[in-house]
Amino acid sequence: MNHSLQMSKTDTRFTLRFVAKKEGQLLREALQEWRISKRALTAIKFNGGLLTVNGIERNVRYALQVDDCVEVTFPPEEKSEGLTSEHGDLAIVYEDDTILVLNKPANQSTIPSREHPTNSIANLVCGYFEQQGLASTAHIITRLDRDTSGLLCIAKHAHIHHLTGLAQRNGEISRKYEAIVHGHVHQDSQSIVAPIGRKETSIIEREVREDGQYAHTDVTVIQRFYLGAEPMTHIGLTLHTGRTHQIRVHMSSLGHPLVGDELYGGSRLHMDRQALHCVSLNMTHPLTSEHLQFTSMLNEDMQNLLKESST
Repeated sequence: MNHSLQMSKTDTRFTLRFVAKKEGQLLREALQEWRISKRALTAIKFNGGLLTVNGIERNVRYALQVDDCVEVTFPPEEKSEGLTSEHGDLAIVYEDDTILVLNKPANQSTIPSREHPTNSIANLVCGYFEQQGLASTAHIITRLDRDTSGLLCIAKHAHIHHLTGLAQRNGEISRKYEAIVHGHVHQDSQSIVAPIGRKETSIIEREVREDGQYAHTDVTVIQRFYLGAEPMTHIGLTLHTGRTHQIRVHMSSLGHPLVGDELYGGSRLHMDRQALHCVSLNMTHPLTSEHLQFTSMLNEDMQNLLKESST
């Protein structure tokens, strides 16, 4: 794909530049090939964006010539209602003009909720973007539960969020986790394919149920050990789908709830949150198609629990 990113110091709107390769192709068709969504085109038309060909504003019915320079300027973005900008520490693992990869601590929400309306990752990212003079909001690509620690990825623009959504559906974004569960998991490796849906008696809790959404988790045993007299297992997990509470529900369904996960049958005797950490994130860059790989050390509380163990 022939395109480049162009950011102006005076115009903070997100702009992409493309080079036309087909004689007589309508701009609308070229934009579709360049994966500009219909929703984005509507926003460009009505909310302050711009389409130009060789520096002249054109509409989508314009017929392109080979080597025409097309610039797509997206409108400024506004935060969702109720999402306020806050300032605080962000553990930035990677950043460029399109994405932000963070190492999220435990006990911090990814997005604000009624129970935790402030100090979420989204709040802090909006404040960070404001400091950068970026006319955007936080678009969460890979979300983590409040008590889960580790890597998460954020798009800086709605169009990038659209592209990463396509990538997720095509299996081009993958995450690996490590967890500590109760009991000894007997199979060294296994795939859990079990649909997940909301539990009828709870607005929070999920469960394996026939009418749920398809969910697929691969599980590999890293180490079986004892903490005192209690058997536990340190496991690695790969998500093939991203259902709410997927790892927690799947492991609980096997009779091996996560340590610290009271909601799904775990005990908080040794940890006050579920022992779950996103240790790696692999993705294709949404613009350059470069392969990106990020890793994160286990959170200190999980490391300490493993240090106390005996095989």
